[in-house]
Amino acid sequence: MKASQQTQLSVVAPFRIEPRYDVRVWGYQDLQPWYDKVAEEGKPLGEVWLTGDANLVATGSHAGKRLDALFREAPEALLGPAAPSPASPLLLKVLFAKEKLSVQVHPDDKMAQKYGEPRGKTECWYALAAEPGAQVALGIKPGVSLEQVEEGIHAGTLEQSLNVLSVSPKDMIFVDAGTVHAIWPGAILLETQQNCDLTYRMYDYGRPRELHIEKSLEATKFETRAGKIAPKVLSDRIILIDVEYFRVERIPVSATRTSESLRGEASKGLAYLFAAAGSAKITGQGFEQVDLPAHRVVAIPASSPSFIIEDLGGLDLIRITPNWPGKAQ
Repeated sequence: MKASQQTQLSVVAPFRIEPRYDVRVWGYQDLQPWYDKVAEEGKPLGEVWLTGDANLVATGSHAGKRLDALFREAPEALLGPAAPSPASPLLLKVLFAKEKLSVQVHPDDKMAQKYGEPRGKTECWYALAAEPGAQVALGIKPGVSLEQVEEGIHAGTLEQSLNVLSVSPKDMIFVDAGTVHAIWPGAILLETQQNCDLTYRMYDYGRPRELHIEKSLEATKFETRAGKIAPKVLSDRIILIDVEYFRVERIPVSATRTSESLRGEASKGLAYLFAAAGSAKITGQGFEQVDLPAHRVVAIPASSPSFIIEDLGGLDLIRITPNWPGKAQ
């Protein structure tokens, strides 16, 4: 890389990321009013990827570039010098389940690496909206054995062995790697996860998709930390979850807020700002204004110049930052 390129990539200003729409058999034909997107006939949309490797930068000098390419070019400018890996650490999605998802489980880092993958998948769900009676399945009921789980898979009775949680708006649910789980209709979820899409399907309600029964049983843990997480209310923010891999916060913005106050206790690394409702704009010296519409994401690199975020009406701001293992507060 030429010296001029190194200088150019030593500072990266805030930038918006273009969402990607992912076809899922359990999704919707029409994502309005959340997103102005209607599916092609027979190709329902179930996931909106906000920070995937193939997502494109939407604004600024890197507009049109894939996110993974930008991380390869400027890992320290994006993540800061303390990051243990130069790769994009988090994958953010919005999930739209019109039908039940498969009953599934994700491997932890150790198991994923055993099979040649770089990392496992610990995740959390934040309920952006939920209908009365909305539920998810999370974990295996006490006293159920692995043999009974396998029997339930083949008999079509696996749901009887699952813990069921009700879901209300603004609930935060932690899904530790190794937790058997299923998302059911009725809620729209913001999912924060390790940057990995590795899923082992246990049971899929007869749909003609591949199952991964052997690996799913190997990945299953009967005791995990999964469950609802109570919010921690501070003077300037609400911490929704703070575990290894990620920290998710609701940040009140009264008219405007500076980048310095936005960071709070967090280290000066990468942050993603998601507008759960309303909209905002981000301004600062040396870069063009970045708009943050509802349900979109703006990346705040570690090297970002100082900025001001302004509420343009009804802003409900979610801030998501990577936590390196052992660094959760």
